Amino acid sequence: MNFKVFILALSTVAVGLVELIVGGILPTIADDFNISLSSAGQLITVFALIYAIAGPVLLVLTSKIERKKLYLVSLFIFFIGNIMTYFSSSFTFMMVARVLTAMSTALIVVLSLTIAAKIVAPTHRAKALGLIYMGISSSLVMGVPLGILISNTFGWRVIFLGIAMLAIGSMILISIFLERIPGENTIPLSQQFKAVGSAKLGSAHLATMFMLAGHYTLYAYFTPFLETELHMNSHWISICYLLFGIAAVSGGAFGGILSDSIGAGKSIIVVISTFAIVLFLLPFTTFSLILFIPMMMFWAALSWSLAPPQQSYLIQTDPATSDIQQSFNNSALQIGISLGSASGGLVLSHSGTVSHTAWLGSAIVIISLVCAVYSLTRKTIKRENRIAVSSAQ
Repeated sequence: MNFKVFILALSTVAVGLVELIVGGILPTIADDFNISLSSAGQLITVFALIYAIAGPVLLVLTSKIERKKLYLVSLFIFFIGNIMTYFSSSFTFMMVARVLTAMSTALIVVLSLTIAAKIVAPTHRAKALGLIYMGISSSLVMGVPLGILISNTFGWRVIFLGIAMLAIGSMILISIFLERIPGENTIPLSQQFKAVGSAKLGSAHLATMFMLAGHYTLYAYFTPFLETELHMNSHWISICYLLFGIAAVSGGAFGGILSDSIGAGKSIIVVISTFAIVLFLLPFTTFSLILFIPMMMFWAALSWSLAPPQQSYLIQTDPATSDIQQSFNNSALQIGISLGSASGGLVLSHSGTVSHTAWLGSAIVIISLVCAVYSLTRKTIKRENRIAVSSAQ
């Protein structure tokens, strides 16, 4: 594997931490700023919303800028946002800082994906994307427990100072090892959005959204699930989160290897259908840890296995707009997280039974499977060749 891909993956770990790491320290932040817990929760909601919108828009606006320069500028803005968070004297000031970090994170992640896809051979593309998603998934799943640990020991502000230092380290590595990558001729925005809205590609993005929505319908409420269904104490819950995190991080690599082995299309169907089955069966294994732990880790690994084959599929389907497709797919992931968390909350408020979130999640994943099958059975887009010719001219 190209060493530069590992550097890009490390950068995604650094920037990915900032999104959900506040989830475990919301009570501390709320107390510090003397605000309600629900108000503090907007730090996550606003971040996800800005992230989802900013990625595609910024990618289009910066398409002609040399990629390495843009990456370094984005990392610097990310650094500034975290320093602002560290010194924030009010909740409003911290929210402004979150907007900056969300915008820069969205661009850094999509740049990591698009650059990784371009600097490796096509036969290793899915593995490279899988490595990037290992970085993203590791930061998302390990962010909450890491935030709690650091906050309890050093205070919540130190977390963002540490993330800022990681950003500086990433800037140094990128400046040394990554070569200059020229920007590309801008494909008209109308054509890019037309591609996103096409039946084939639009349904692919919906597959990603519903897959993550199904996952987070349960995962957002995993702690009460463990408490009520398995009667676990905080010690065992921490162990489960650790095992879940390890398995989830490996899922990106597994998805990449699977895609390179059997093809992106088959991998997408295998991952989504298996995920729906596992999510449905999970509540039936809670009577025994010997059954539950392996099933939980299988669920965790599958939760991030879709991204590499899905990204490869988008690139293969419409190479001319592959950058914006990857960005929109990343946005679909963020929307799915928000949708799944809200869906799980509705189930809990109406039924009061946490295990029902797993079954709703499985049903939502089946919708993802329908979208994926629909996308895969549509005719391949031929428009990119005409665009490439017109760009060359």
